[in-house]
Amino acid sequence: MTMTTTAAHASATGRPAYTETMPCEPASACKARILVTLALSAWDLDELTDTGKLVVSELVGNAARHTCCHSIRVTVTRLASDRVRIAVIDKSTRMPGPRTAKVDDEHGRGLAVIAALAEDAGTDTFAWGKRAWAQLCTHGASRPARCTELPS
Repeated sequence: MTMTTTAAHASATGRPAYTETMPCEPASACKARILVTLALSAWDLDELTDTGKLVVSELVGNAARHTCCHSIRVTVTRLASDRVRIAVIDKSTRMPGPRTAKVDDEHGRGLAVIAALAEDAGTDTFAWGKRAWAQLCTHGASRPARCTELPS
């Protein structure tokens, strides 16, 4: 049996977070799913694991498919006791945009999937690139107007 390890780094200051830099290629989605699973398990938010793994797979896949970057940075940040943000950061200034996929298209549904699963999603732009992200909340399908905040 082969054991896979990840070199995730926990945030030293600020909000609790796990982060890892990896190659910008489709195979990195596997490492990203491990990172998400590790973070959510550490925070006892296991109920978000399946959704989190699907979201990060889509974000990594989009970066690998639509950018020419050599590497990406995947982050999982605990924003509140019941809310996390999963993000993929790359150095491409090309912005993601929803597409209307045809029935037989193999691609083109990722952002729609993320929008359906996440409490919120978006893209932050920087002079050097962007951060595509999605927020997940443990309240699931009810999608409350506001999740609780972590104590300061």
